[in-house]
Amino acid sequence: MVRGAGVGMKPIAESLALIRRGAAEILLEDELRDRLARGRPLRVKAGFDPTAPDLHLGHTVLLTKLRQFQDLGHEAIFLLGDFTGMIGDPSGRNLTRKPLTRGEVLENARTYEQQIFKILDPAKTRVVFNSTWMGEMSAAGLIELAARHTVARMLERDDFHKRYRAGRPIAVHEFLYPLVQGYDSVALRADVELGGTDQKFNLLVGRELQKSYGQEPQVVLTMPILEGLDGVQKMSKSLGNYIGIAEPADEMFGKLMSISDVLMWRYLELVSLQPTAEIERRRVQVEEGLNPRDVKFQLALEVVGRFHGALAARRAKEAFVARFQRGALPKDLAEVRVEATGAALQIANLLKDAGLAASTSEALRLIRQGAVRIDGERLADPKCAMAAGSTHVYQVGKRRVARVSVASVPCADEP
Repeated sequence: MVRGAGVGMKPIAESLALIRRGAAEILLEDELRDRLARGRPLRVKAGFDPTAPDLHLGHTVLLTKLRQFQDLGHEAIFLLGDFTGMIGDPSGRNLTRKPLTRGEVLENARTYEQQIFKILDPAKTRVVFNSTWMGEMSAAGLIELAARHTVARMLERDDFHKRYRAGRPIAVHEFLYPLVQGYDSVALRADVELGGTDQKFNLLVGRELQKSYGQEPQVVLTMPILEGLDGVQKMSKSLGNYIGIAEPADEMFGKLMSISDVLMWRYLELVSLQPTAEIERRRVQVEEGLNPRDVKFQLALEVVGRFHGALAARRAKEAFVARFQRGALPKDLAEVRVEATGAALQIANLLKDAGLAASTSEALRLIRQGAVRIDGERLADPKCAMAAGSTHVYQVGKRRVARVSVASVPCADEP
């Protein structure tokens, strides 16, 4: 069996199997195999622009893949884009992103550093800031870097191409973003760079720039974009379908238990560190009759335990079971009365009137995301109406819970 010569290195076949797990694309796998055969630890880079203070599980897809490389004996380079963060990544956007201030970037970067070692092994992680080399690059150096790429190649990017065709403005500084990200790979002499599928163009620019600077081009590995709790759109704080890794343990546990049985396997593949063989064993058990809830419990315990500790995870499970499986309710459960003009009240109006949603549109969005429960059962129909005279316990998300009574009031034109 062919093995790498480095300390703690795994057999090539075993390494490739783990590296492929969940990956969307590896460019080029033959090159990766060749580098693994050399037997030295690889420099595996993933860049994060600190554009928001909190990370969510969608961000951890790349961190989990980095951790897998570490477990195979390689060096993880966690690159904080404090320089690129002030440019703003234009990937997938149809408008110019508002640049952040230096202070905003640095404050967000500090919170990232506090969170990443919940996943990564500190002993095998190098944290770097791209301002280290970009901050020292002269104007002449930046012009020389820009001369290594063409406008025509930039316009091959789907988002730039669409904006150009639609007559939407493209600021010159946005062209610098993929160049600077690519130059990061030159500065670090990266062997492998990880990124989401939306980053493929930028990652390939890194390969081309390394060739231009006389380096062996990095292998590009793209990972899928993790769907949020709704199972449709990508996880995003702005869409309200996210699981923040700094959220309280109970809230995180409840959100993980709320995902669909189909989405559960996606999270196990992309977020969990459980061995592939164990996940496949569980899949077979579910096909043979095991309740998917039991697998979801295992996933929630693992993920919550990673960010809050095993004890907090167990307590979160106990609280979840008590609350949802035994019917326990908060001691301070609010009692709310809303009015229906007629025989029933539309559910979106009920949630708004009861103060459980800010508006009917938010209520409808939350229902579609599976975030609304009535008497512990998930509500799936946003068109349902609640009869006048009814009283139920309504829960929106983890924290908003109330016992709501629907009272009937006469229509305005009735005598």
